[in-house]
Amino acid sequence: MWGKVHLSRKTLRRTYQGLVLTSVLALAPMTWAWLGSSGHRALAEDAGWVRRMPQTEAALVLGAGLYAGRPSPMLARRLDIAAELYRAGKVKALLLSGDNSRREYDEPTAMRDYLRAKGVPDAVMVLDYAGFDTWDSCVRARQVFGARRVTVVTQDFHIPRAVTLCRTAGLEAFGAGDDSARRWAVTTYASAARELLATAKAFADAMILHSEPVFPGPREVSLQRVLNQPGAPGA
Repeated sequence: MWGKVHLSRKTLRRTYQGLVLTSVLALAPMTWAWLGSSGHRALAEDAGWVRRMPQTEAALVLGAGLYAGRPSPMLARRLDIAAELYRAGKVKALLLSGDNSRREYDEPTAMRDYLRAKGVPDAVMVLDYAGFDTWDSCVRARQVFGARRVTVVTQDFHIPRAVTLCRTAGLEAFGAGDDSARRWAVTTYASAARELLATAKAFADAMILHSEPVFPGPREVSLQRVLNQPGAPGA
């Protein structure tokens, strides 16, 4: 019959195998992130969650956007979690890592101002102005600020990638994630859908390309000053 395409069994088999291979390759980075963070992540919602968190040197708070110069709702929630960890004595310092690539856009300073208004002392806050993405934040936490053991604070959908990247960067990392779906379902599901591509990029940066951060140095001593104070974890 005119227009009818006859495909051989061999062609159909190869097409099927190609689709399976494509699916496996697409899911491999997500599997890497989930396995790499297994046993090292917690939901910062359940009763008693803070008590169950390990003690670490610092909470590494990752930027998540500004609205009119102030932290976005998701970023504000991350900062609230970090403040809770600090007040409970689970961390000694707060490493605020975000984007300050433009003069008019300064995530770390907005993060510090938010926490300052919540009563967190300036003396325990360390600002990383070159945390342009999760991999850069993790690498800089280890190589630039000299962190060894951190609690990464972000949203729950982002925790597997964030924790795995930090552990790949040489940090002993744990994660505290906000269950943002309870408050901002549409935004959360849209962001979670983008994790497939973001995790593929993260896998390439960390495991294949071994990418350097945009700004790999110089070495900072501000975090170590906080950690060397009496009573700091590991001091």
